[in-house]
Amino acid sequence: MQSASEQSEAADRPAPPAPPASPEHAYPDHWEADVVLRDGGTARIRPITADDADRLVSFYEQVSDESKYYRFFAPYPRLSAKDVHRFTHHDFVDRVGLAATVGGEFIATVRYDRIDERGMPASGPADEAEVAFLVQDAHQGRGVASALLEHIAAVARERDIRRFAAEVLPANNKMIKVFTDAGYTQKRSFEDGSVRLHLDLEPTDRSLAVQRAREQRAEARSVQRLLTPRSVVVVGAGRAPGGVGRTVLRNILGAGFTGRVHAVNAALTDGPAELDGIPAHPSVGAIGEPVDLAIVAVPAERVPEVVADCGEHGVRGLVVLSAGYAESGPAGRERQRQLVRQARSYGMRIIGPNAFGIINTSADVRLNASLAPHMPAAGRIGLFTQSGAIGIALLAGLHRHGAGLSSFISAGNRADVSGNDFLQHWYDDPDTDVVLLYLESIGNPRKFTRLARRTAAVKPVVVVKGARHSGSAPPGHRVPVTRIPHATVSALLRQAGVIRVDTVTELVDAGLLLAAQPLPAGPRVAILGNSESLGLLTYDACLTEGLRPLRPLDLTTAAGPADFRDALAAALADETSDAVVVTAIPWVGENGATESGDGEVLAASLREAVASVPAPAKPVVVVHVEMGGLAEALAVATSTRPVPAGARTASTPARPTTAGAGAGTGTDRGAPTQVPSAPALRTADPAASGTTDPAAAPGSAASAAPGTTDPTAPETTDPAAVPPSDRQATIPAYPAAERAVRALAEAVRYAQWRRQAAEPGRVPEYEDIDEGGAAALIERALGAGGDPDARGVTLGTADVGELLSRYGITVLPTLPAPTPDEAVAAARRLGYPVALKTTAPHLRHRPDLGGVRLDLATEEQLRTAYAEVTEVLGKPEELQPVVQAMVPRGVDTLVRSAIDPAVGAVLSFGLSGAASELLGDTAHRLVPATDRDAAELVRSIRTAPLLFGWRGSAPVDTPALEELLLRVSRLVDDHPEVVAVSLEPVVVAPGGLSVLGATVRLAPPPPRTDLGPRRLPSY
Repeated sequence: MQSASEQSEAADRPAPPAPPASPEHAYPDHWEADVVLRDGGTARIRPITADDADRLVSFYEQVSDESKYYRFFAPYPRLSAKDVHRFTHHDFVDRVGLAATVGGEFIATVRYDRIDERGMPASGPADEAEVAFLVQDAHQGRGVASALLEHIAAVARERDIRRFAAEVLPANNKMIKVFTDAGYTQKRSFEDGSVRLHLDLEPTDRSLAVQRAREQRAEARSVQRLLTPRSVVVVGAGRAPGGVGRTVLRNILGAGFTGRVHAVNAALTDGPAELDGIPAHPSVGAIGEPVDLAIVAVPAERVPEVVADCGEHGVRGLVVLSAGYAESGPAGRERQRQLVRQARSYGMRIIGPNAFGIINTSADVRLNASLAPHMPAAGRIGLFTQSGAIGIALLAGLHRHGAGLSSFISAGNRADVSGNDFLQHWYDDPDTDVVLLYLESIGNPRKFTRLARRTAAVKPVVVVKGARHSGSAPPGHRVPVTRIPHATVSALLRQAGVIRVDTVTELVDAGLLLAAQPLPAGPRVAILGNSESLGLLTYDACLTEGLRPLRPLDLTTAAGPADFRDALAAALADETSDAVVVTAIPWVGENGATESGDGEVLAASLREAVASVPAPAKPVVVVHVEMGGLAEALAVATSTRPVPAGARTASTPARPTTAGAGAGTGTDRGAPTQVPSAPALRTADPAASGTTDPAAAPGSAASAAPGTTDPTAPETTDPAAVPPSDRQATIPAYPAAERAVRALAEAVRYAQWRRQAAEPGRVPEYEDIDEGGAAALIERALGAGGDPDARGVTLGTADVGELLSRYGITVLPTLPAPTPDEAVAAARRLGYPVALKTTAPHLRHRPDLGGVRLDLATEEQLRTAYAEVTEVLGKPEELQPVVQAMVPRGVDTLVRSAIDPAVGAVLSFGLSGAASELLGDTAHRLVPATDRDAAELVRSIRTAPLLFGWRGSAPVDTPALEELLLRVSRLVDDHPEVVAVSLEPVVVAPGGLSVLGATVRLAPPPPRTDLGPRRLPSY
């Protein structure tokens, strides 16, 4: 594809000389970016400079004649000196060139030249440019051109270019597809034997969707390459047993990895050698065959040479176990930055450094490239941790309780690959039904929230966050600065459908239930058991968690296993409940001793009860107290849960697998276990529950999934072919009612979110909004502030009222009252009755301190109140009193919005006053808020009953309140320069509301990295 100026050059006509770069157009280093390509590899995109002449010539020599013909519309075997000069000298405004590089060498280029309406070279204010690409043949099909188009379009918008024009030969279908698939508004015509394309560069919903879909596929593929290598090398495997490298090598071999395994030890210079029976070499280059994944276990100072060795010999990814990086201080942070830059320069991604390792239990892979001494059982849980110690504990705990994993990652400092990447992978991974994350920091909260929302729509995402109250990220973690408290981040995660728990124990509890049981159709809970007291404890726990428990069914202490079986079967068939909690205490014989074997018998009875229901439609959990036999039965690994016929996945083992994870075996009375039971479907049966779950979909967490493998069971190649009576699933059991009910409550809330997410709310349009008028006021106010890079300006009272009025929000006027006489004059203007308020910062919104006097109906009352306030609280010049008209009585609330650099714009709501502020009773939603978000905001605070007629009071006008929230959301979303809005108090009466106070702060908006072109976090 060729621009008009390049056609002139091809015809050997002189081209206009390139103007030199001026100081104001210096090298734009912020255009540099690392990107993940379609195949999961990485490339670096950067501006082309005059120093790239040799790289450009070398690149062009490796391009086929056909690609050159498509680029220049004529045979063009080599670049002339004039070509090289033109293509490497840019002003970074009217003429820009970008290159995609791997290993420092060009693999693709793109350039634009600004043109006028005649198609000739031009400068601003011309807003159109011709664009042309060239991709090396060996790298075509990797999505390089699509990534370059995103970045060159962002550069063009920054330089006030609004449209691209491109001329493409009709046979160049690949390049035509790059443009047509980008999602931009475009026009297409056929002129003089070529296709002429015009692209409007303003981002659209479709272009953003295309960009994010490509991002998901690329990042998921990059993780898949790490988890499914065909060959692995352990670099740093010692000759003597022991040590990190040799331990990982032993674990890879012990797990039965299905690919090729190699060892590298730089000291092996005497020729061929073996370690643990596999070939050992002095370097990766000496292996002599392709290697996909390298496990690096050498001292930090030797890692750079290992990375270079791997990169130069085609290794695709690294797991760096070595410590001594950012967790060790400033020198380590710089070492970590260099590590990431070096690996990315070769197109490799990194897990780590300071990582614990990765595990993939798929029968086709069986990779245990970690320090965990045993391979976990295959299952449906994906587990990500940022801590090796927590990873060990979680592996051990999940194994003890009979839960299997699809994959496990302990990312250490997560300098490159992070939890976001694994969310991209698990989103459509058919082997994973539940995602468990232990996070000590969130590097990109805005992106994490977006990815978590999408993933949670198809499978549960459970998160426990460490380092919540330290005020800083753990050593080694790069995180953006955030000003919002942890509670707000948690609320936003819940809005995204994330199941947010507080402890590692709760993470395991919730994961076991979600992986083994269907989602409940509602909050109604049936309780049955042989202890009235334990039933009442469970009942109370349900009420505490917001569930709706039915009256506990007391089977009495005389109940036997058959009674449990019959009661559970009846509860499962009863349409008045959505979940069942079984409580059990030991049976006591006539001599006062507990009977032996009762746990195993009870487990069998529960299995029989579940098996009697054709398609169990509700979750079942067990609460047991000191039932040793039951605890032993619960600790037995169970056979794989059934999957639908034809849905067998790679992770469904065809033979028993080795359990372990370093946990040993035996009973853990303080932790939940799982009862082998009959098959359980992953979603509720609408016919049985009377409730339709729109979130249920094939291939999601709502589909059946295998659990773990019974080492004593006969071999089977397809669980779907096993007779139903022989299939087994798992019922999670807990040693305390509170733990069981908390896990169940999380499942109930998540299921409700799933149903609501299937029908998202809408952002309403309001005809009375004057977006243009608001924009003009904001531009004027920021311009009056002088330096546009300043921290911003707080608007005066008049400007606040005008700006909010553009969005249909009226602020009740206030008049200053510096003296009693001026207070009286203000009251006459406003009309009695009035309120007298102090506005000094230390008294604002603190009526409890006596700075607010209401319902002053006469001049005498006003003067008396003025005298009392100034006598008690201070002089008028300190108090800054104002007079305001009275409004109908109601509930005082507050509405706020603020832009946080890490998570974006946040809309907040609560009741006004010290009590709510002290208790942190404020709800939050991300902007733009939908009508559903606004309704949930109003109802999600603990003091919400005050708005709906608490203790006989009149309900207030919540529809008006919800509309106010939506208007504030629109204001902040439409104008990112509005970085903070506070409306307080907002008095909501039975009919309407009144905004009594408002403040607005403007500032240049922070950059929106989530709307720009795809890029990895920079180092």
